[in-house]
Amino acid sequence: MPELPEVETIVRDLDRLVRGATIVGVEVLKPDLIEGATAGEFERALAGSTIRGISRRAKNLVFDLGGERLVVNLGMTGRLLVLAPSDPPPSHPGIRFLLADGRLLVYHDVRRFGRLEHLTDAEWAERDRALGYEPLSPDFAPEALHELAQRSRVAVKTWLMDQRRVVGVGNIYASEALFRAGIDPRRPALSLTPAEAVRLHGAIRGVLREAIEFRGTTLLDYRDASGERGGFAGRLRVYDRRGEPCRVCGTPIERIVQGGRSSYYCPICQR
Repeated sequence: MPELPEVETIVRDLDRLVRGATIVGVEVLKPDLIEGATAGEFERALAGSTIRGISRRAKNLVFDLGGERLVVNLGMTGRLLVLAPSDPPPSHPGIRFLLADGRLLVYHDVRRFGRLEHLTDAEWAERDRALGYEPLSPDFAPEALHELAQRSRVAVKTWLMDQRRVVGVGNIYASEALFRAGIDPRRPALSLTPAEAVRLHGAIRGVLREAIEFRGTTLLDYRDASGERGGFAGRLRVYDRRGEPCRVCGTPIERIVQGGRSSYYCPICQR
């Protein structure tokens, strides 16, 4: 599933490409992608809207439509592509937004785990309040991270992925941040010392910023708004590197399963 760096990359691309564009028509090809409305209701609600800007909250793309929002969660394989009339259509289009200048904004999703939802600003504000800290925001301080961690006995890797606490950090970047901070992913969150919370805070922000710089991580499905692969995969230090030597100490990277998800770590650097 795309995590914060991948979604942020797509948001920045789309905001540059379609800010100010007017949606003159909507065609829902896969109604199961729509949350909270019928296909017809969704099409009528968005037709005639102008895209005032696009932002990211957690792993969601949020289109500002002036008093209303289009919220897109890409699921595992979702993509948003801006196409000229002469461009070939994608293989698995789910929803097509016709823009006034003739271009198409297409939501494409092979496995159809993504969701699109039309909300009022008030409804979105309520949803927003239920989400945790944005890890790159000034509000996310080491002290806040430590205070939240003290309330949970859950393994710190699983804890980091809970969007009610810190948003946007998924399986890849939780593993990478814990490696950079030298923390075993199996430790209870409440066992973190203040000094370790400072290290983990810096590691989270550092790996997310670096991944954004390289336009995200492509292992299988992720593509940016132009259909290009992200460039961060070659810089991963532990994730998906089971049996390969640690880039710091040379010890083979190990893999365990936590909460049904793979966790990768170095048994020496993360004692």
